[in-house]
Amino acid sequence: MCAQRNVRQSGNETDVNILIFVLLSLLKVVVVTVIFLTAVAYTVLLERKLVGRIQNRWGPSRVGPFGLLQPLADGLKLFLKEDLMPDAVERPLFILAPIIALSCALISIGVIPFGENIRWHGVDMFQIADLNIGLLVILGVTSIGVYGIALSGWSSNNKYSLLGSLRSTAQMISYELALGLSVIGVVLRTGSLRLRDIVNVQNTHGMLSWNVFGGLQLIAFFIYLTAAFAETNRTPFDLPEAESELTAGYHTEYSSMKFAMFFMAEYANMITVGCVATLLFLGGWSSPFGHLLPAFGGPIVQALLPVLWFVGKVFCFLFLYVWVRGTLPRFRYDQLMGFGWKFLLPVAIANVMATSLVLAFHG
Repeated sequence: MCAQRNVRQSGNETDVNILIFVLLSLLKVVVVTVIFLTAVAYTVLLERKLVGRIQNRWGPSRVGPFGLLQPLADGLKLFLKEDLMPDAVERPLFILAPIIALSCALISIGVIPFGENIRWHGVDMFQIADLNIGLLVILGVTSIGVYGIALSGWSSNNKYSLLGSLRSTAQMISYELALGLSVIGVVLRTGSLRLRDIVNVQNTHGMLSWNVFGGLQLIAFFIYLTAAFAETNRTPFDLPEAESELTAGYHTEYSSMKFAMFFMAEYANMITVGCVATLLFLGGWSSPFGHLLPAFGGPIVQALLPVLWFVGKVFCFLFLYVWVRGTLPRFRYDQLMGFGWKFLLPVAIANVMATSLVLAFHG
């Protein structure tokens, strides 16, 4: 009888633990998704404000104090606008394309750690899914996003959309090679594809341990930076949606929430690229001062401070995105493809070879 009672109690405890794990995981997904979408909305506001300052104007300033409610107004406007659909489009693919683009942009954030490995009831509180191949998952999921753009251009039955989607497909395939090679040096130094392991290697001596400095991956960082701009179709690589040539490129025929989904996907990819750059090259959530900064505050402060370091680094990356948009002109298409294949790809291969040699001799 005692044995049966003990088995029953252990079974009940297991059921309670599973329930707590599921509820905490669902709560974590909801919280991260809400914060991520809010960050997407206010990244748009940040860009409009900064570009306004660069062009010597105010930017949004009417809706709410300092224009802080402008993203809410824009979102309501897009929700309430009429959803137009041209007669000659391929309807299933026309509807599916923005769903693919936004879904791939949102899935990527699920494997990104943004704080220390702090567990409560066995649940990692600062990462949705801790995978030992997290870096490969991000590269794979973001690669699928090109299907959304390709399908949107083809299904729109519009020559500008088709040209934009073809440009984007060729551009993303070309620059994905350089982007993938740029992270190999980091993986070689770490010996792991797990994102937490990559950060842990960099958090011993502050900035001197970061891959961009102490890991001798400065060239790889600039390759990643350039390829990331091209992958997210941002200035000066915004050929797929060049207004002066293609009206609006692959999303010319889209309106209302379908257009908003493409818009959100672009800015979500910007944030994801910033998060990955922070994890791979800038020490993730580690302090730039290393152990020189004494510990202060209680356990809550110690848990949240790394998250603030992480957010600050991603913010600097987004600021750079906007700064480049406000200052650099657009490439010609032949310059775009030539730069990717003739310069960026050979330099990325040379960086992998140099990193391998250094690790071989010092290993």
